[in-house]
Amino acid sequence: MTTPEITIATPADREAIVGCLVAAFVQDPVLRYLFPDEDTYPRYAAAFFGHLFDKRVHRSAIWTIGGGASAAIWEPPAGQPAAAHGHVPSGDGNTADRYPADVLARVEGYDDTVHAALPTYPFWYLGVLGTHPDSAGRGWGRAVMRAGLDRAAADGLPAILETSNPGNVELYRRAGWEVVGSLSEPVPTWIMQQPPR
Repeated sequence: MTTPEITIATPADREAIVGCLVAAFVQDPVLRYLFPDEDTYPRYAAAFFGHLFDKRVHRSAIWTIGGGASAAIWEPPAGQPAAAHGHVPSGDGNTADRYPADVLARVEGYDDTVHAALPTYPFWYLGVLGTHPDSAGRGWGRAVMRAGLDRAAADGLPAILETSNPGNVELYRRAGWEVVGSLSEPVPTWIMQQPPR
């Protein structure tokens, strides 16, 4: 079976990628800390991933495969030029409109805590990597991750990610990442780096 082509996501991929990530992160410790309620998880997680997609799609920093079945949402270092995809309507309103106050406080608090722990030097940031459960085990996650790592390498920069899933730490280590820091609160989280190649 031929591996599908890896592409840079465009606004037309939003629905498929957001749906993929909502399904992929159902058991993720951070997403369940942020959105613990089973009934509202799908809606709030979709708003969360949709916001990340909208922030980064115009920067040509989202790689996908299989029609959105796996995606890596990267954030280039500050100062990287944006691509010309045109205006991308978020459809979600501003951050305060997406969640009730308690959920908003968790989302903003977690985001502030993680970003305060990230390095101050330039790096490519792998914010989200997920594969729809129906497409797991095909190596697609590693493939879309590699596309972003290649961009970081072309820029001569390291790549950074964080994970709160202990099982992922060893998976990332096998892919060349190393733990460079950790957080204990609000969710145990490991910060990992892949040096520039």
